[in-house]
Amino acid sequence: MAATSTENGTAAAMAKISEKIPPVAHPLAKEPTEIASNINYHAQYSPHFSPFKFEPEQAFYATAESVRDRLIKQWNETYCHYHQVNPKQTYYLSMEYLQGRALTNAVGNLDVQDAYADALKQLGHNLEDIVEQEKDAALGNGGLGRLASCFLDSMATLNLPAWGYGLRYKYGLFKQRISKAGQEESADDWLEKFSPWEVVRHDVVFPIRFFGKVEVHPSGSRKWVGGEVIQALAYDVPIPGYKTKNTNSLRLWDAKASAEDFNLFQFNDGQYESAASLHARAQQICAVLYPGDATEEGKLLRLKQQFFLCSASLQDIIGRFKERSAKKDQILWSEFPSKVAVQMNDTHPTLAIPELMRLLMDDEGLGWDEAWDITSRSVAYTNHTVLPEALEKWSQAVMWKLLPRHMEIIGEIDKRFIKLIESTRPDLEGKIADLRILDNNPKKAVVRMANLCVVSAHTVNGVAQLHSDILKSELFADYVSIWPAKFQNKTNGITPRRWLSFCNPELSRIITKWLKTDQWVANLDLLTNLREFADNSELQGEWESAKLASKKRLANYVLQVTGVSIDPNSLFDIQIKRIHEYKRQLLNILYAVYRYKKLKEMSPEDRKNTTARTIMIGGKAFATYTNAKRIVKLVNDVGAVVNSDPEVNSFLKVVFVPNYNVSVAEVLIPGSELSQHISTAGMEASGTSNMKFALNGCLIIGTLDGANVEIREEIGESNFFLFGATADEVPRLRKEREQGLFKPDPRFEESKQFIRSGAFGSYDYNPLLESLEGNSGYGRGDYFLVGHDFPSYMDAQERVDEAYKDRKRWMRMSILSTAGSGKFSSDRTIAQYATEIWKINECRVP
Repeated sequence: MAATSTENGTAAAMAKISEKIPPVAHPLAKEPTEIASNINYHAQYSPHFSPFKFEPEQAFYATAESVRDRLIKQWNETYCHYHQVNPKQTYYLSMEYLQGRALTNAVGNLDVQDAYADALKQLGHNLEDIVEQEKDAALGNGGLGRLASCFLDSMATLNLPAWGYGLRYKYGLFKQRISKAGQEESADDWLEKFSPWEVVRHDVVFPIRFFGKVEVHPSGSRKWVGGEVIQALAYDVPIPGYKTKNTNSLRLWDAKASAEDFNLFQFNDGQYESAASLHARAQQICAVLYPGDATEEGKLLRLKQQFFLCSASLQDIIGRFKERSAKKDQILWSEFPSKVAVQMNDTHPTLAIPELMRLLMDDEGLGWDEAWDITSRSVAYTNHTVLPEALEKWSQAVMWKLLPRHMEIIGEIDKRFIKLIESTRPDLEGKIADLRILDNNPKKAVVRMANLCVVSAHTVNGVAQLHSDILKSELFADYVSIWPAKFQNKTNGITPRRWLSFCNPELSRIITKWLKTDQWVANLDLLTNLREFADNSELQGEWESAKLASKKRLANYVLQVTGVSIDPNSLFDIQIKRIHEYKRQLLNILYAVYRYKKLKEMSPEDRKNTTARTIMIGGKAFATYTNAKRIVKLVNDVGAVVNSDPEVNSFLKVVFVPNYNVSVAEVLIPGSELSQHISTAGMEASGTSNMKFALNGCLIIGTLDGANVEIREEIGESNFFLFGATADEVPRLRKEREQGLFKPDPRFEESKQFIRSGAFGSYDYNPLLESLEGNSGYGRGDYFLVGHDFPSYMDAQERVDEAYKDRKRWMRMSILSTAGSGKFSSDRTIAQYATEIWKINECRVP
């Protein structure tokens, strides 16, 4: 009976709302009352739940569908406009997109936030509560995926003809939970119900082949046949630009098998698993981002994912090129590079190179030279790392098994490259073994994907000036001597819409007030005009109030997800990023341990003179990365002791923020006052969270690594807490370590010893701490120079404490941090890609 009465109560409430706000379709509504009617219409006539329910979850889906109505009109107009104008179009291939929630971004870019807030009030809900119902799309992991999403936002905002291509992962990377044992992983449930933003395109399906063999025809032409064939089905997500009609697409591929592949005879014979075996294998392809690859099955699955993305996307791109061609019966393939720009985001989409060659030669009948000319003029490559383990190398045996035709093509590219070196650069003949694509080491023959990208692409770019310089002087130095014009820098950027305007409304209003315009949201260089007000006490007061509001919001969030109460009047010190030894979360926590030990040793009076600090760390450790998971556990174990110590917990808290994602970052970044970007110099390609923190008036403690170098130049050296070895010093320091010349700082030893004493529990941290000890050997010798940089880091932290005590000085530094962040807009980055790499132009929807 109770359930019935509740249902009737909800039904009565819905009936009351419908009397006041009739459920009428107004897909292009702008007025709050019409928007409310459209939301109510979707609640009743686009049902996904039991009738008469209109709780926050149902309200979210109905609101999203109402917003989507407006987007679909703009989306269709954009598609038609591009089709009619037929401009050169960019296709961005990425294994990751870290989109975050779409509702806030969509209503913000469409400039209808206030209208939707008002409409939802009429329906008995708050926009803030409804936004919280949306789950982050689990399509990415870290900076690589978030960068791709910022780029999509900027492409649409700049009215550029550009699409993204990715995979529709059902369970994402993983959902992180923290227990006494440390990090635990479970499948992400973002698609447990459905995503209201995606549109399945049942007419966009392409066959993707795996395994099989190569047939040679009498004419000499070759054809890949046999094996297994899986279907790629397109799901499109709209990407609206800021205050523009242009709405681009993110096309995500899902894998499926057809009804014909279901063996009804076997099923009726009780062989249920084998009857649907191809369906099961198809589901594996888009199940998880970065499946474990320790086994051959895991390697095959990862390679399948990469090829699936490349093949489906290229078949789609070629289909669109043909569709837009003036003469459908006589395709001018020489025009392909003047209509198509393919950007490979890191080495994951490298198979686009041999797949485009295969499609042009085997399916379209082109000869090698013409196919190679088209491919090498259409494809460009962004490098994101100098870490050897991240430069992909695939087993030749696995490649021959899964993609036999592609291995033939890669072999031919390799052979022709070697001939080029022998005929034009005899001085490099001694280096051919390192430069060539195929490493034929009999113990472990591999395909070097980065080498294939560099040899084949018309442009190769790094993502920060320091990173690009390292690529040119070290990693790809010999290639630079062959093709000097091929290499460029494109310093990364972030979208100011999501990362300031929408996530930090208090600070945004102040910026708009003092600049007397909101044009900075689409022209971030205008922030430099804040510099003239940096010493203004009125602005400093407003700035501090905005920061405190964000800190209080963050404190509430931390209490909600961890149960730890933190003081908004303490210094909020945050490091949020993927957990990796080179990013040096271990340096951060060793410092926290030392700080805790010194606080314990102080008198109560001395403690009162210290700067109270809340250290927050967040990020996911890859499921099979043992040391990264030990770091997560150590942070949590230290926090458990420090936070429950009544003598110290007014002056220091240590919090691990679980399940870090875009929506969590949107709370943490505005509330942060100090942000740690402390990777070993020369190891972080760029970083983009450093840009987000700086933009929000947060000060950085960091090394001269990645984009830190350029941020420090832009905001002013005195507003950046610098420490640590420089990139050019690192090789010498490693060598000296191997020679036994390193002498550790006593404070570093003290911190390690305190952990070993059992102060933070009985877990054996020796394997983790031993990675910082010894002079050489696998997992030893402190490869990432934590010990070397520790004393310099301690000094920088002392400077932070002193600066924070002077509130006027700190606010001035904070304002100058925001004022110097104009360069780091992804609008600037994408404008440079468009002009200097893709050669595409604005194609504004009229």
